[in-house]
Amino acid sequence: MTLRWDAPDKDTLRRVVSESSRFFGAPRTVFFRDVYYDTTAGDLRQLGARCRVRFAPNGEQRLRVSLPDASALDERLREVDVARALAGDSAPARALRALTDPSRLAAWIECEIERTSRTLRLPFIPLPSGDLIADCITARRGELTARVYEISLRPRLAGRAAARSAGAQLEEVYRLRPVSGTEPLLRVRAALDAAEAESTARELRGEREVALVAVEHGRIGLWRAGAELRLPIAKGSGEEACRVALRQLAGGGEGQLRLLGVVPRSGDRVPLEVWTARRLHRNSTSGNFQWFAPAELLARVGSPMLRDPGTLAALSVAARSPLLPEWSGAAFETGADVDAAPEDVARASRVTLTELRAALPSEESKDPARETPDQFLNPELSWIEFNSRVLALAEDPATPLAARFRFLAIFSSNLDQFVMTRVGALKQLVAAGKTARSAHGGGFRPQETLDAIAVRLHPLTARQYRIYHELSAAGHPAILRWDALGDAERTALRTRCAEAIIPFVSPKALTRAPGHPFPFIGDRQIALLVAMRDRPADPVHYAIVGLPTELPRFVPLGSSRWIATEELVRANLDLLYPGRTIAGAHAFRLTRSGDLQLDETTTANFLQAIEEELARRKQSPVLRVELEHTTPQALRDLLQRELRFEESERDSTLNPADVYVADGPIDLSGLFEIAADGGLPDYPPLTTVDPFAPDRPIAAQLDQHDVLVYHPHDSFPATVERFISEAADDPAVQAIKLTLYRLGETSPLAEALRRAAAAGKDVSVVVELKARFEEARNISWARNLERDGIHVVTGLVSLKTHAKLALVVCRTRDGRVRRYAHIGTGNYNAATALVYTDAGLFTADPRITADAHTLFNELTGSSYAPQVNLPHLLVAPTDMLERILALIDREAEHARAGRPARIRAKLNALSDSTVIQALYRASQAGVAIDLVVRGICTLRPGVPGLSERIRVVSILGRFLEHARIYHLANGAPDAEEYYIGSADWRPRNLRRRVEVLAPVYDPAARRRLDTVLTAELATPNAWLLRADGGYDPPENEKAANIAAFSRT
Repeated sequence: MTLRWDAPDKDTLRRVVSESSRFFGAPRTVFFRDVYYDTTAGDLRQLGARCRVRFAPNGEQRLRVSLPDASALDERLREVDVARALAGDSAPARALRALTDPSRLAAWIECEIERTSRTLRLPFIPLPSGDLIADCITARRGELTARVYEISLRPRLAGRAAARSAGAQLEEVYRLRPVSGTEPLLRVRAALDAAEAESTARELRGEREVALVAVEHGRIGLWRAGAELRLPIAKGSGEEACRVALRQLAGGGEGQLRLLGVVPRSGDRVPLEVWTARRLHRNSTSGNFQWFAPAELLARVGSPMLRDPGTLAALSVAARSPLLPEWSGAAFETGADVDAAPEDVARASRVTLTELRAALPSEESKDPARETPDQFLNPELSWIEFNSRVLALAEDPATPLAARFRFLAIFSSNLDQFVMTRVGALKQLVAAGKTARSAHGGGFRPQETLDAIAVRLHPLTARQYRIYHELSAAGHPAILRWDALGDAERTALRTRCAEAIIPFVSPKALTRAPGHPFPFIGDRQIALLVAMRDRPADPVHYAIVGLPTELPRFVPLGSSRWIATEELVRANLDLLYPGRTIAGAHAFRLTRSGDLQLDETTTANFLQAIEEELARRKQSPVLRVELEHTTPQALRDLLQRELRFEESERDSTLNPADVYVADGPIDLSGLFEIAADGGLPDYPPLTTVDPFAPDRPIAAQLDQHDVLVYHPHDSFPATVERFISEAADDPAVQAIKLTLYRLGETSPLAEALRRAAAAGKDVSVVVELKARFEEARNISWARNLERDGIHVVTGLVSLKTHAKLALVVCRTRDGRVRRYAHIGTGNYNAATALVYTDAGLFTADPRITADAHTLFNELTGSSYAPQVNLPHLLVAPTDMLERILALIDREAEHARAGRPARIRAKLNALSDSTVIQALYRASQAGVAIDLVVRGICTLRPGVPGLSERIRVVSILGRFLEHARIYHLANGAPDAEEYYIGSADWRPRNLRRRVEVLAPVYDPAARRRLDTVLTAELATPNAWLLRADGGYDPPENEKAANIAAFSRT
């Protein structure tokens, strides 16, 4: 008789298996899935019978029917289709027909089982005495989930006494509770019944709510609560609860109601039913409801006026529902049509927007010394605003066609990284049960931020595909479907597919076998979900065809005509499945977390640890699913269901809001290939400038004065590459030191460093292995450079070295040491130097070069953060934050004293709360503050009493604005200060990275920085940040390119 015990948790289960005595053999782990079938009326249960299909890891399926007399029939299934097998002619199926009609059976309970077993062998008994089995059972019934942990000991022939003795020891040591005689299914059912009872009890206690999305004349109705807007939300469930809410909130219960979806329970948030309400009672068009065009709402999601948690959760459902076309990509375009509305609706809308557009802050939030949520914008929503501006460039007819495709690709690439990093981090917090509000993120909880992201992103991606179709409809280029090709082209492409694509494709059957219940699909890999029949009359079964990421995204057909690779494979699936009937194939793509989990303080081999983490990252959780709009709902549900339980012991945070429907080819980042083809109109070629005289070494020119360069208008090869190359070949140079963050695929700089090392020079390079998504490439660079005799430092413990710093050390003819430095804002990467605007300072000023030398000694001589405070360079995390705050506070003192006080800055992002509060204090003191912030900005400008002297603009265009430039008036025209360097004003730059800002002392270099800042702050193609987090568009979308300013 099998002995059974209950384990309270998986940790106990693992301990029992791993700590059992030496008489147990090595552990073996298998996975399988059991699905129990019954009628909706429970006919089999009432008879005391069971019907179970077991799916084994090898794809085998077995049908077991347990009869009322306790006998059982078990047989391997020959049919792939379960419904057909249940009605088949096997012995279990025949017995089943005697009990009930198989056509009435449906899946009742589904169990995923992870089973670890060890064989009991005693030294005085030659045969095994029994088997110790530990089962982790994840059971699902409908929306309910429960887990059961069970330990059992199954005696073998002549081993019952030994098994009982071993079982008694296990029970005593681990204090296990016996459950002998209880069938596992009964325990699973009891656990699911308990979960259902708890859910029902919550509903009876009113722990369910309804949210109403009222729609009238193309506008959405919200409830006014002071300075905040909310959807009407009330306790209860179903249509009747909605009508009660309508009577209470809108003056009448009339209206056409439809359920959009349900927001599941999350933490302390109860389930929320989201309903749309149309044709409301007449009184609802004034007073209680205020009406908004969708575009007005979308621009304010997450702002202080629209951040109620229930409202955000409900809008996240509305944003993806086909039942609410008003909330679609087209509805959020500038000048989108909205139905003419009665005067009372229009009047209510105008009044509300006027009152709420710039809500006055509380007295508490006007005090920068007291951090309040109203002082800050949400960083994730600010990032979405930035990517929306990228999309506006793709939408602008004045943008060259190739660039419009490129901006569509940039939007997709940016979104991938956003999901992999920020969404992934938020989901980790949700999974860990973290519900604290972030004062620096607008007061949001993690789940609330995810809801707001979903509300904003779904219509934004719909807008991206609308732009894509508009560009494709013009026919230049044409991205074609298979059925639009001629016979000759199809024949040629079929041959190409058979020779160059199919050999590299590995199809995988979609079985319900556990362990791998769903074939593994890599991060951002496009795959096809294929439905097929073995014979025309056979049932449909499924397979996954993953497309290798090495394949091109689009296959050129000539004359600016292309076909997507998945379209080509889909049309030729018979090459993979000859003799079978293809019923359909639908493309999808998964995005997985990009997080690396490293314990840097205990890692012996840092490079090897990162390599291991990169391998683990391939298996990281799924965060987003993209699928074609033609994918049937049943297959969409199948994908979600299987991916949510990709790992049985970890509940996935994947939910319906993470499914994005593509109205076109999946993953438009592939449009980079088309934009780079050269057949489309593009920006005119850039004429670069060489600021150094070609007939004299750069070092000799720096002996006379500093030189400030501004890429890409100043040639990168003629400046940075020439500087390092000349140093490598100069016999007077003794040492070259360099930091590398993103070097790129190939680099002339690396070749120069190799020459220098071969010539016997001391070459030291700091290669940052933790540069996000560059880890593998930087590992390769580190190994190759070290192999060439270069001293390589692979980063510091718990810090990223993000500084852009180069130092050349020479010995002059008279024996003196002479140093030359380059301090930049951008990476030493020739490819990005063509498309990023970056500043760089070349100098021989001993004040700066001596500091640079000291810093390099710290970086190469220790594995921890620099400790020395340098007199001229600002270094993070050592003292940069402290000195920046001192500079800002100094401007405030100048303003109070009536002296010239101004702060100008150009940077990528601004989100450090300490710096922001210092800027608020300066604004209150009278300092004029002008900021050019390309991306994330959590500072709220223009708030009366707090930041009305702060102006923030964002510039996007042909080049990615990447330079960091800082200017402070410092009380007098002749006392102004300028700094450039690698650091933005973000927590990661100031606290978790090695960064450098350098003062610019040279008058000509300072004048050039002033010209850049003045021009960018005055350019009409700047977007202006509002206090609510939205941006006002440029005055002139065809404004002059900033190149004209940067060359002066």
